[in-house]
Amino acid sequence: MTASKDPTAKLYDVVIVGAGLSGLQAAHSIQAAGFSVCILEATDRVGGKTLTVKSSEKGYNDLGAAWVNDTNQSEIFNLHQRYGLDGVVQYTRGDDILESGEGVIRKIPYGWPLTGLARKLILILRDESSRMDLDDPKGFPDAKEVDNMTFEEFCVGRTGSQDAVHMADAISSGLLGVDSKEVSALYMLYYFKSGRGIDNLLSDEKDGAQYLRTRQGTQTIARKMADELDQSDIFLGVPVTSISQSHDNSHCVVQTLDGSSFSCRRVIVSIPTNLYRSISFFPPLPQAKHVLSNHTIMGYYSKMIFVFQEPWWRNARLTGIIDSAGGPITFTRDTSVPTDDQWSITCFIVGSRGRAWSKLSQGDRFNQVWEQFCKCFSKFVKDIPKPVNTLEMEWSKEPYFLGAPCPAMTPGLLTTVGTDLAAPHGKVHFIGTETSTVWRGYMEGAIRAGQRGAAEVVTALQED
Repeated sequence: MTASKDPTAKLYDVVIVGAGLSGLQAAHSIQAAGFSVCILEATDRVGGKTLTVKSSEKGYNDLGAAWVNDTNQSEIFNLHQRYGLDGVVQYTRGDDILESGEGVIRKIPYGWPLTGLARKLILILRDESSRMDLDDPKGFPDAKEVDNMTFEEFCVGRTGSQDAVHMADAISSGLLGVDSKEVSALYMLYYFKSGRGIDNLLSDEKDGAQYLRTRQGTQTIARKMADELDQSDIFLGVPVTSISQSHDNSHCVVQTLDGSSFSCRRVIVSIPTNLYRSISFFPPLPQAKHVLSNHTIMGYYSKMIFVFQEPWWRNARLTGIIDSAGGPITFTRDTSVPTDDQWSITCFIVGSRGRAWSKLSQGDRFNQVWEQFCKCFSKFVKDIPKPVNTLEMEWSKEPYFLGAPCPAMTPGLLTTVGTDLAAPHGKVHFIGTETSTVWRGYMEGAIRAGQRGAAEVVTALQED
């Protein structure tokens, strides 16, 4: 799957830029409609922000997107079933560990109901986001005013407490890798509604965003989708440098870093908005796309995974969850697969705490995370064994991603240029999870965006 043949010899109906789930789904839909398609991918693999690696003798871990559910994420779960993948229910039995910003460590039963300010804020966010119309965010009451607020300002204002900042940060960094002072309040409400509500987004249980993991790893879905396409039309390791639409509007030319040119009738761009500026567009992108590219922000979202020989935390009646307001780790989850004797805990390092940690050397990054990990667990477990394997992924240091899970909108964007996110530019169309109205930022959103963009293109090709 490299550009070894002469691509100039063929006029494709569609060229897709990006071989993540969204681009692959678009390719499937376009091919099913009877049109020719090729995919150009800057990295040396398919899957985008799904990345699965072998972590034990028989088991795998996901360094990127990891969870699906079988009830309200119908499109990604259909693919999960189609490819015969096994779901692993997220482990939630036992006690969670909480670490305060002052370093106080305690444990509470999983699912313990929120109280006080935390409960008040969740109820407010639940109620406010329920009023959002995903097809018309400008119709939200006082939309412009709320859009021009940061999420931090909104949470403090609505609760009347400055202490709400800590929980606002935990929510925005946990979901998007951004601090609450960086992102629009209206955008966060939109994001909650897109994911079936804030309770659903934060849930590890049935219907929730963190309910099922994939025994074989989520990148398996992308690999199997790619396997069903013509391998000679998937080009890896070919970053796109320019997209030109002809003066007579008859075709487009997509050029890559290695000097190859691909001619086509339509182009689909499936990369994050903040990477649009890495491509020269002729004619230039409209002002709204420029603003989106320059002012959306990609969150800091990294994982460090500790793999063990046995589930010592489960033996101690712990869920493997740490929720911390101090140290590089913001939260952890048990990412074990018992069937494969694969026992692991994934540490999530996100937001500004993650950005500060990322500046350290690899050894110091490991030491800081391991020290915090041991400090939290050692209060309840006598002897914590050394991991047999450690995996790390810093998405922000990957040049064709620059962060995860998807770009977020800063104050003022959603009500000015937000609705232009998925708008075509002549014969160039735009997809990717951030353009989805449902499950934005998730694999489900990526698939739905690919379907939507492909339908646009197929209709346009039939009318050309």
